[in-house]
Formats: sequence, structure tokens, C-alpha cells
Amino acid sequence: MRIVTPRLIPLLTIMLLVLPWLQSCSAGYETPGYRVVSADGAFEIRDYPSLTVVSAPMPHRGRDGSFMKLFRFISGKNDHGEKIAMTTPVLMSGRESGTMSFIVPKVVAEKGVPSPANPDLSVTVRPAARFAVLRYSGSTKPAAADAAANKLLAWIPGKGLRAKGDPVFAYYNPPWTPGFMRRNEVLVPITGAP
Repeated sequence: MRIVTPRLIPLLTIMLLVLPWLQSCSAGYETPGYRVVSADGAFEIRDYPSLTVVSAPMPHRGRDGSFMKLFRFISGKNDHGEKIAMTTPVLMSGRESGTMSFIVPKVVAEKGVPSPANPDLSVTVRPAARFAVLRYSGSTKPAAADAAANKLLAWIPGKGLRAKGDPVFAYYNPPWTPGFMRRNEVLVPITGAP
């Protein structure tokens, strides 16, 4: 009995070469630290520090140029002409519309964030907060995000917690990353002890 057919060998070879490269695409990007307060399978309660973000309105999730507005900002379209390193994750609020945000690298936030050249963009500081979090892989499409958000929102009350805001979606990988390799998360601000 043959487990690997000759036709599968080229595909397996490509996968072995490409998978490490895809994983390294998001490696090296600054990601905010957090403290895991408790874990329950795929669910976690996390404490995040305050974060400085630059945000763009997103009237039509993922189809309105908000990513490119933010990308131009970190590419130097700001009052200092300063290039700013990309970070992960990209944050999206709202299920159909809302905002898309890039987290400002810590060193840039500490020295002062340049003002965006585009008046559609805003720089804000999100205060430190506690979140319920569900990590999931797969598509970044709204249906997958909504399913994950609904699952998290159903889990929260069973732990004696209360949601105190809307879900925020966090995407860690470049768009060409296969769904099974993606790190996606939905975060909901909460109150109550875990």
C-alpha cells in the first residue's frame, strides 16, 4: 500500500518550501504584549496595556481603501515624512462597517506620533483593558468573523462576565496566507472577575 503517490510528491515539496516562508512573513513584526489571566480551550481572558493606534473609517468592511490609507501613513504620508514599521495585528471594529486600525510601534508612540496627512485618519490612545478573546483560523470574511464573535459573546456570560463593548477583530497575517495557517482573533472588552 502506497501512502504518497508520485503525483503528490511535487505538491508536498512545494508545501514544505512555502509554509516556512509564509509563517516568516508575519514574524518580526512588533505585536503588543498582553497577560493571559485565564484560559478555557480556545478562549482566553487577557489584560492589554494602553495602545496608540492610527485609524481609518471603514464604511464597507475591507472594500473601501482603508488599508491603503493606513499603509500610506506608515509609508511616510504624515507631517514628518516618517516611515513607520508595520505591526500586527490589524484591528477592525464593527461587523459591516466601523474602523480599521494599525497599532503604532511602541518606540514611535513614546516619542510622539506624526500627524496623518490624510484628514480621514485619526491617532488615538486606547486605554488598558481586559478582554475576552477567541482565536480562530480560516477566512477573514465577515461571515467567519461574525461566527467567531457570536461564539465568544455566547461564552462570556457563562463565565460570570459581562461584555462592555463591541467586538474587535484582530488579523495577524498577510492576505495571501492560506486560511488554515491564519491567526485571527475576536476580542470583546469585559467586566467582572474571570
